[in-house]
Amino acid sequence: MGNGGFDTLTLMLCYAMATVSFLPRSNTLSCSYLKFWENDARLQLQGDAEVLGSEIQVTSNREGKNNSYSVGRVTPLLTMHLWDKSSGKLADFTTHFSFSVYSDGVHFGDGLAFFLADPGLPLLNNITEGGGLGLVDGDRVLNSTQQYSFVAVEFDTFQNPWDPVDADPHVGMNFNSMKSNKTASWFADMSQDVVYNCSIEYNSTTLSLTASFTGYNYDKYGKIENSLSYQVDLRKHLPERVMVGFSAAAGYYFEEHILKSWSFYSSDLEIEIGHTSGDDNTVVEWLGIWMGLVVFLGLVCFVVWRRIKGKREVLELDLKMDDEFQKGIGPKRFRYNELESATSKFSESEKLGQGGFGGVYKGFLKGLNSYVAIKRVSRESKQGVKEYATEVKVISQLRHKNLVQLLGWCHREKDLLLVYEFMPNGSLDFHLYGNGFLTWPVRYNIALGLASALLYLQEEWEQCVLHRDIKSSNIMLDSSFNAKLGDFGLARLVDHEKGSQTTFIAGTRGYIAPEYVTTGKAYKESDIYSFGVVLLEIASGRKPIDLKAQEGKVTIVEWVWEVYELGEIVKVADPKLCGAFDEEQMKRLVGIGLWCAHPNYRSRPSVMQVIQMLKFEAELPALPKWLPVQNFYPSTVRINFSSSSNTLPITQEIL
Repeated sequence: MGNGGFDTLTLMLCYAMATVSFLPRSNTLSCSYLKFWENDARLQLQGDAEVLGSEIQVTSNREGKNNSYSVGRVTPLLTMHLWDKSSGKLADFTTHFSFSVYSDGVHFGDGLAFFLADPGLPLLNNITEGGGLGLVDGDRVLNSTQQYSFVAVEFDTFQNPWDPVDADPHVGMNFNSMKSNKTASWFADMSQDVVYNCSIEYNSTTLSLTASFTGYNYDKYGKIENSLSYQVDLRKHLPERVMVGFSAAAGYYFEEHILKSWSFYSSDLEIEIGHTSGDDNTVVEWLGIWMGLVVFLGLVCFVVWRRIKGKREVLELDLKMDDEFQKGIGPKRFRYNELESATSKFSESEKLGQGGFGGVYKGFLKGLNSYVAIKRVSRESKQGVKEYATEVKVISQLRHKNLVQLLGWCHREKDLLLVYEFMPNGSLDFHLYGNGFLTWPVRYNIALGLASALLYLQEEWEQCVLHRDIKSSNIMLDSSFNAKLGDFGLARLVDHEKGSQTTFIAGTRGYIAPEYVTTGKAYKESDIYSFGVVLLEIASGRKPIDLKAQEGKVTIVEWVWEVYELGEIVKVADPKLCGAFDEEQMKRLVGIGLWCAHPNYRSRPSVMQVIQMLKFEAELPALPKWLPVQNFYPSTVRINFSSSSNTLPITQEIL
């Protein structure tokens, strides 16, 4: 094996021994259910909760059987270590879920809640008070000194005496009482088959509990987004270890509460063994430590075998990628055979599309009981490997409702595989230029969703993420036609105060900002430019570059700006809409798109300004009457586009 191999193995064995002594306990709780299935040992269903199809009906269907209470509760088998008494450390958590509420449209009650609670919370026996939503009952509904404490975000559909007079239905944040500490209006229509979405985050640094949720108002706005935030130290309300989940109740009147999907992620407190406050999960944690040691020793043997086979370079790449993925709190490693079987051996009939560095396939994973999208990249493509590694580094750490969720990964020999949530409605460009059709309310909501994703990437995450390839084909649509930005293979991370990076030119023709081409320097504003082009696509149904344009304006920015100069913005509207659009929203979308695509990057808006204007919370600026002159491609830079792709090559040639 040689001295090099012996030294490496010795170091790894020493590391393994050190791991036994100092390995921190894993206190995280994570789960991801795109769909549910019966007899899942990881979940506990109490009361009337049951799996029907691929969903959980939390309360039973008792339509026509009034005065027969129904309650249900859904919780994982494992609990979460929320905080540690000895160190005072407090965990973060994020959860996303979708659900529906249905009644006869006349009488309804009572609602559904996401909760964290003392694991000793009583079972659902002899519940007689629907207003407690399955968390409390009877005279304990308003008792703030509960024996078994809880914190809940409630979706309340029935007006109880303790509820706000003007908030029916509403979303509330509750602490050991069904009288909410803070509430917000919730536009819910229980008579319609509507799917609502909610994201709840807790930041242990700022002690901020935030819930973002959707509602519907069909008469005026269609889908409505709202949020609720409350500053609270959860250590003052909950024990160190808590159970999490959902509870719902239907009181005198019939109401169904259906959980359709759920994901939950909590951070690790990293409490060292020997310095803990103690809990009843010690055996499980020690078992996890020894299992981890066994896995690690197996990895050592794997290293030796790979060295014998002479594949050191490939191994180092694998280990680096594994390390990057393990930094994420959600994705898992899949077996190659599992993914191969899911796609019928990567059959052409399962191919969803072909990118510059590999194909994307539809697959059905039995373990998840759901369809997924599997991106297959070949190691033989050096740029493909680089993109794969970038996705490992970036997207596995990101969590936002408008970003495509990475479920896992796999790499074996020549194959690099990334597993994403499946987007049943495909990509935005298919509906704009293919056989699909998007109504105007859906288009405007897509613009809002994409803006929300960009705000997260540029301002809200710990680093600024430069996506560098925002385009309609990278914007996916879920079952409710919500926008989700994907493909982070060209992304780069920079510090917020820096906001730019000098790098090779990357991206797609028609979406690349002029300053990026001339300087090779990507800014946050460069992504704003690409975003602006997408907004113009959404409004007009026209591609970014049209070489056959009859009016002679090849780029969408030139064409729309000329129409703007003539004061005929409404003429930009996609003919597919047949005039069925909100004229004020159309003018706003086009105006914002042009402002974002301004040739001078210093004149472009921030994402927050964009969102305020899209929501009519701010006025549009006065744009120049004519498109400002800008030298897009100076003679000092030669850029060649591949004849088979609109994607730029990875280098720029200086003359």
